[in-house]
Amino acid sequence: MDWLKATAVQQGRAIMAGLLDPLDQAEAYLAAAKTHPDGWRIYARLTEARARSEAIAAHDRARSELRRGLLDGVSISWKDNIDSGGTATEAGSRLLESRVPAHDATILAQAAREGLVCLGKTHMTELAFSGLGLNPTTATPPNAGDPARAPGGSSSGAAVSVALGLAAAAIGSDTGGSIRLPAAWNDIVGFMPTHGALSSKGVVPLCRRFDVAGPLARSVEDCAEIMAVLTGNAVTDLKGASAKGLRLMVLDGAPFEDAEEGAVAAFTDAIERLARAGARITHARLDSAAQILKLAPLIFAPEAYGIWRAQIEDAPELMHKPVLDRFRGGGQVSAADYIAAWEKLTRLRRKWGAKVAGFDAILLPSCAILPPDARRLEEDEEYFVRANQLALRNTRLGNMLGLPAASLPTGQRGCGIMALGHAGRDRHLLRILAGMEHALAVRQA
Repeated sequence: MDWLKATAVQQGRAIMAGLLDPLDQAEAYLAAAKTHPDGWRIYARLTEARARSEAIAAHDRARSELRRGLLDGVSISWKDNIDSGGTATEAGSRLLESRVPAHDATILAQAAREGLVCLGKTHMTELAFSGLGLNPTTATPPNAGDPARAPGGSSSGAAVSVALGLAAAAIGSDTGGSIRLPAAWNDIVGFMPTHGALSSKGVVPLCRRFDVAGPLARSVEDCAEIMAVLTGNAVTDLKGASAKGLRLMVLDGAPFEDAEEGAVAAFTDAIERLARAGARITHARLDSAAQILKLAPLIFAPEAYGIWRAQIEDAPELMHKPVLDRFRGGGQVSAADYIAAWEKLTRLRRKWGAKVAGFDAILLPSCAILPPDARRLEEDEEYFVRANQLALRNTRLGNMLGLPAASLPTGQRGCGIMALGHAGRDRHLLRILAGMEHALAVRQA
């Protein structure tokens, strides 16, 4: 077995059985990251000394049969907006160049206590405010399936590090799709928990009312185990999870507007496989979905600009223009319009909840488009803006509604199927996802 591309859980079990040494595996990942031709575009910086120290401790615990959990000794990467004490955390922005936090973010500290090994910090979109993964100011990771294509963002390096076998799993963050979109475009699993499920202390903010960290991995089981580590709760029981009998609603309408044929075909095929596995599929069009999506420009950008205005306007020349313009657009929204949008969103959330209460999950394409050409995105600003809007359109619905959500691979390159769950019922959604994953039977290379 190629252990670099094994799931995190497979690696944890191999460590437990004495078949895999945490230090050897950490060294293998570090070497792979340093020798990969695009490693510098994926990792903003490796934490080699820390990784070795943590791996040695995990090795010693394994030999003494004192492992702290299934993932003790497993090596993962961390998005560069999650503070790591003594190591630069710059959130993909030259505005934060040489920013070195004194302490780990709460979730990184929790992972370290449970024995996970920190390999390093992965590249991301500037301040997490783009879904394409393009970042000319620092580095743009390659798409794992086609290096000429955009990787998806903002957790771009996180997704690619997993997909290319440079980490067992990764921790990213999601504000409008930043975990699920790069997961979809790189053919891995991305899980966004309910907002507030994980501590945000030590995570560089974009929009605090939406930001939430979560795992990107090669399986749903990996995501469930990582969530247990990060929350300190018991692991979700996935035994016996099946698609048979699941009540799944396909959200027609808005998610398919201007969608590319390949993305729709992959989603349709996935739905057919779920139906053959015994899932009960219902199609419905909810007017509230389109209304919610129209509110997004009035809600995300004003908060983001309010948080970053001082730093941005002190040195706007350091930013990629389309991202700068997106931030500044938030300054054009009045306080009255922002508050009115939140009032309407609150009403629409209640309306949505009433309509979908009888379903286990709501399904839609993770993204309406396939990964776009990275060079064209950099050269054509109009293309960048349109692609970014379509890329994030479907994912941000989950953020706006405050729901847990995830993207699963469909088996068609760069195409994911997204499931929206119910707020606060993250463990239930993980079981639903495990059943779906089994039905889709997508094997990671």
